[in-house]
Order: sequence, then structure tokens, then C-alpha cells
Amino acid sequence: MSETNWHGKPYYSLDAWCKNTYQHKCYKIALNAHMTCPNRDGSLDTRGCIFCSAGGSGDFAVELPAAGSVKEDIGSQLSAGIRLIEGKNPEAPLIIAYFQAYTNTYAPVPYLERIYTAALSSPGVCGISVATRPDCLPDEVIALLIRLKEEFPGKFIWIELGLQTIHEKTAAFIRRGYSLPCFEDAMLRLQNANIPSIVHVILGLPGEAENDMLKSVRYLNDFHPFGIKLQLLHVLEGTDLAIHYQNREFEVLTKEQYLDILIHCLENLSPDIVVHRVTGDGPKKILIAPAWSGNKRDVLNTLHRLMREKGSFQGRLCTIK
Repeated sequence: MSETNWHGKPYYSLDAWCKNTYQHKCYKIALNAHMTCPNRDGSLDTRGCIFCSAGGSGDFAVELPAAGSVKEDIGSQLSAGIRLIEGKNPEAPLIIAYFQAYTNTYAPVPYLERIYTAALSSPGVCGISVATRPDCLPDEVIALLIRLKEEFPGKFIWIELGLQTIHEKTAAFIRRGYSLPCFEDAMLRLQNANIPSIVHVILGLPGEAENDMLKSVRYLNDFHPFGIKLQLLHVLEGTDLAIHYQNREFEVLTKEQYLDILIHCLENLSPDIVVHRVTGDGPKKILIAPAWSGNKRDVLNTLHRLMREKGSFQGRLCTIK
């Protein structure tokens, strides 16, 4: 991927991918399909991952009470999200329907088929992105995704996997609940099914040094996912992570530390992997730390300025092109 297709940024952003693919911006609408997670329903644990809020990482999802039918509920959430977007941009927007809250393949296949079909059938939706766990991708779900790709050939289906780290000690601390080989198996099965994946990595997890985070990024180059989300660790109210933080068992990254690590991660990332996130949003009403992350525009502007000043860009230090 040539930097000329990055639309002025020093990395290959999701916004650039959308403009390259559809010639204009796409908008993501986060949805809550009223699911749960094996880390919450007792299958693995009842407490969730150590950093996960009560909203199951879906705190920005369009919230509506469960409607009389799945189609009505998903359609209503999309319509509500589109109205918010149209208030900022009167042009008919292209929508990415993002199944965000909790684990969005963790339900019976007929239910998954109904909610995915409801979103893919909605006017203006160019595709869906489904956040889940690698241990919640049985063969029958993969088969469903393959079938939906055939039924909606003009639309995409992405699967987002919460890896967070490749280091098993950290994974145990955050209660991830699955081993690295489980992630590797899910990635291979998605690749064999030609279903693009987006992998989540958290920067700043307790006990991890910069080199540990860089190893996670370099490891992903070998799998070459469609996309990556580089997420700053947020400490949120009501999480077990907040207890560790308030007991002063670890420190969150400063803005300067985070941006330095983030730049090094981007430099080590293959240049044609789409960067879907470089910081993330911690809901301000429950955000404990770091406070500086609440000003997302400042974080992004500072990142872009620093990378320009350093002559830095995605893939600069990557040995896999």
C-alpha cells in the first residue's frame, strides 16, 4: 500500500480505506444485540475481563430497550445512529454496523443469522463488523458467515478479535480466558474462509514493557490481519482493574509515553494492515484514568505532528512488507 493512498496521515487508517474503497467517508454505528460473554455467564467466569466495563465494551452503542423483534431492534438502533450522523452531515451516509457490546457470536446460530441479516439488509449499510472472542467461533458460525457473504456479495463482513496481548502471563492477569493457540486457530479458520479479521491490542497493560507490546504487534504481522486496533488501557469505574489502580499496584501511561510507544508500534506494523484505532475512547462518565485521554482530538493531532516531525510512518521498521 502506497503512502499516497493514506490521505495525509502517516499510517493506513480506516478512514483512508473507506475513501479508497467507496470514494468517501463511512460512519460506524455501534450496536447492542443484547448478548453476554463466557467470561460473564459462568462458562469461564462471572466477572468479565479485568478491564471490561459493565457495558461489555459497548458503552457507546446506540441503546434501545429490546424490541418486539430482532429486525425491529437492530433497525431501530441503526436508524437512531443514522439520525445522529445526519445532524452532522446531511448527505446520505454509508454505514458500518458494528456489533460491539459483549461477545457477538455467542448466541444460537438462528439468532445470529437474524441480527446480521437485519443489519446487512438495512439501507446505507456497506458492511458489518462483529466483535467477538476466538473461543466463540465454532464451525457453524464460520459457516453462517460464509453463507451471508454469498447472500450479500456487495457488502463486507469483518470479525474483530480481542487478543489484547500475546503474553500468557498478562492474559491470565486480565482474565482473558483463552490461550494463544486458540487465537491462532481462529485466525487460520477465518483466513481459510476468506473472512477479514481485525485484532485488538491493548497498550499499557500492567506488567508489560514497551518491548512486550512491540512483540505483540510484530507477531500479528505474520498473520497479516485485515486490520488492527491499538487501544490505550483505560481504567473504568466498576472494574477490577480500577481496584488494582486505586491500590497503586500499577501506573497508567502518560500521554508522552503512550504516543512514543504507539509510534514505535506503527513503525513495526506492516504498512498494508488497516489501522482502525490508535487510542480508543473511555466513556468520560466512568473514566478514572488516564484523564488526558478524554481529549481525543488533541491526542490524534499530537500523534500526527510527532510522526511528521520524526519522519515516522507505518511500516518504517517492519521487516515483513
